[in-house]
Amino acid sequence: MSKLIYKIAPRGLWQAAEAAGVFDGAPIDHADGYIHFSTAAQAVETAAKHFVGQDDLLLIAVEADRLGEALKYEVSRGGDLFPHLYASLPMDAVLWVKPLPLDAGGKHQFPEMDA
Repeated sequence: MSKLIYKIAPRGLWQAAEAAGVFDGAPIDHADGYIHFSTAAQAVETAAKHFVGQDDLLLIAVEADRLGEALKYEVSRGGDLFPHLYASLPMDAVLWVKPLPLDAGGKHQFPEMDA
């Protein structure tokens, strides 16, 4: 099985990407020059740090080895290596897309994820 990486995106942004057949990134991705991803171990902290209180989000699971050399693991938050994609995300690399709802306390509820 392929190693999975994860993207958190607003539903509307992702629906537009699906209609276009490719995901070019969110505004923060455009500003930084690459598409930000997280590993399974990093996704919860990413949601808490960058998406606090945001509803109507999706968690997108992507097969990392389908992204080729455009995917780089680079040092970021806390010295961890984060996956960064220096290309558009092709839809055929997406394994699944699931809702990322908030619980009553405002914390994102993650589905089961593979590392």
